[in-house]
This record gives sequence, structure tokens and C-alpha cells, in this order.
Amino acid sequence: MSLREQLCEYGRRAVELGLVIGTSGNLSVREGDLVAVTPSGAALDRLTPEMCPVVDVEGYLVEGDLQPSSETPMHLAVYATTDAKAIVHTHSVFGTIVATTMTELPPVHYNALLLGGVVRVAEYATYGTPELAANVRAAMEGKKAALMANHGGVTVGATLEEAFEATRLLEWLCEVYVRGLSVGKPAVLTNEQLNAVVERALNPPTFPRRL
Repeated sequence: MSLREQLCEYGRRAVELGLVIGTSGNLSVREGDLVAVTPSGAALDRLTPEMCPVVDVEGYLVEGDLQPSSETPMHLAVYATTDAKAIVHTHSVFGTIVATTMTELPPVHYNALLLGGVVRVAEYATYGTPELAANVRAAMEGKKAALMANHGGVTVGATLEEAFEATRLLEWLCEVYVRGLSVGKPAVLTNEQLNAVVERALNPPTFPRRL
């Protein structure tokens, strides 16, 4: 599947799962110095490969008739400072709730480790601006995910599939936290508890085979 075909496939999945609404959200995938990105103002579930423009890492349009997403500067800023090969940005419901009310999402479940632990909320700035790109880049440092104040969420991965699964996990963690607040104060895992999870993952138990 080509990079542009991947954008179409995961764009449709983002809509089907309710992670975006209307023409919101954008995805990109990098190969070398080129980045295929979803176009500006297009519904993600109606994309065709030829609709997806290609830019270079400096932001120059290389291929395509449509303009790249207005969030392309943010994507390029993240690519410039990480080893990410794919980025997914959504306006998911629970992620946006957390992004409008908190400065970070605490680790209420050990799967938060898959995103780097605590998920930071990048300071608010107008979409598509260098300021927002800089804020997201700072929030993403050492992480696989970040939330964007009063906006949404962004995740990265070595592949578009990996970045998309990180988005699903981020939304799940946000939902767990938000729904937990309706019952009581969610317990936050300590560093000691999280380190124990890492140790367990590195040294999984073995089970003897019955002879």
C-alpha cells in the first residue's frame, strides 16, 4: 500500500471511530525527505490517493494539486526533532475534554507507558501557526503523544499504523480518566509502580512445560 493509500485508509478509520468530525484532523507519513499529508479542508473519509499532497521537510509542495493541511508546520516540526515516520492529529471527544481542562493526563493505567507516561498538554496557540508547532514539539519531547490545549491530540509512530494505534490508546486513556471522575478521584500510578511494570515487561514470567 502506498503512503497516500495509507492516508486514505487511516483517514477513513479515524472517521469511523469518531476520532474526527467534519474536515477536522490530519495525518501524515514520512519517507526520506518527503512527507505525504492529508489535504486542507477535506473530509478524511472521502480522500483518494491523488488528493493527498506531498511536501519536502522544508515545507515546499512537491506533488499534488491540493494544498496540504494547515497543520503541516506542526507535523514538520515534530519530524524535525523526533525519529517519527508518521503523525496522527485528531479532535477526539475525550482527548479534547482533557485538553480543555487539564495541563497533563496522569498515568491512571500502566498502558500510559506506551505513550511515554504522563501526557503533556501543549499550550494553546492558533491552529496552523509556528507558535502551535513549537508548543507541540516541546510537549512531545520524549513522548509518543501530546494533547493540544482547547484543540485535540497528536501521536507519532514508526508507521502510520503505530501512530494510529497510539491515537486510539490516547483516547482510551482520556476516556478512562474522564469517566473515572464521575465515580471518584482516579488513582494515579506512582513512579515506583510504573517502574515495576517496566521491569515485569523486561523479565516476563516463564511457565514450566508439563512432561
